[in-house]
Amino acid sequence: MGSERVSVEVVFAAPDRQFLLALQLPAGSTVRQAALQSGLQEHIADLDLAGAPLGIFGKAVASPETRLLEEGDRVEIYRPLLADPKDVRKRRAAQAVERARLAGDSSRR
Repeated sequence: MGSERVSVEVVFAAPDRQFLLALQLPAGSTVRQAALQSGLQEHIADLDLAGAPLGIFGKAVASPETRLLEEGDRVEIYRPLLADPKDVRKRRAAQAVERARLAGDSSRR
């Protein structure tokens, strides 16, 4: 019984490449332990696996230090956002309004 293990995947998407690793960990391992055991910090210099936000199948895990892994889980390591999505949408909308205004001005000529 002491040799029970769970098979999981750990994934990370960097801007220039993606990583997908299959791991077998002891039963009772946590989401954070899976990230740390992945060894991805050896390939990505600025990746902080001890503090990075984590999720399972697209859903953020609030407490990765205590959430136990289940067979087949896909642990996702999230990168920090470079821009607030709300700000990006507002900027795009403002640009669309400006383009429409300029298109209206040029049709009056």
